[in-house]
Amino acid sequence: MSSPYLIVGLGNPGKQYEHTRHNAGFMVVEHLSRQWGIVGKQEKKFEAIVGKGAVTLPTGASVTALLAQPTTFMNLSGRSVAAILQFYKIPQEHLIVVVDDIALPLGKVRFRPEGSEGGHNGLKSISQCLGNSKNYARLRLGVGAPHSSAQQVAHVLGKFSKAESDVLAKVLDASCQAVESWLSEDADTVMTSFNGLDLASPPVL
Repeated sequence: MSSPYLIVGLGNPGKQYEHTRHNAGFMVVEHLSRQWGIVGKQEKKFEAIVGKGAVTLPTGASVTALLAQPTTFMNLSGRSVAAILQFYKIPQEHLIVVVDDIALPLGKVRFRPEGSEGGHNGLKSISQCLGNSKNYARLRLGVGAPHSSAQQVAHVLGKFSKAESDVLAKVLDASCQAVESWLSEDADTVMTSFNGLDLASPPVL
């Protein structure tokens, strides 16, 4: 029997952080939860909201997937991810982490099968807790850069505006499709299909 797949969305717990740019990863997991009919609940041993279920992919294949939102706060996310992987005996190549990225404009997504943390504290924590391994997939969602580095914290902890929310809805849909593609296709196919998208641009008629 194939090992489950773990889809982790990063963010911060609490009402005050809902719909903030830093919680884009949480939003993707919540979107997948509704789409797949997987209900998550707080699991104390994992320090996360976790849901598990069978998922039928667009290809017709079926996989077992876990959706997780660490509730440790962003900078300690690795603790939660490592605990889930260990408990369910999930190999790192069956892990994908969804995060916000200020280096990308809103409307862009970037999939990589492995790689650097790019300065993201959540990814740093995960890599550290996995024995400094970078051998796991990540899906980055562009949230745009602040006007200056001094405004970075306020920017990522700020909420999406009404205008941005229209683009965000497209990003969430595309991100869920990218995760499903990752579950059923090779990394090059995922990158080719999604890394060139610009969801903030008006459609070409």
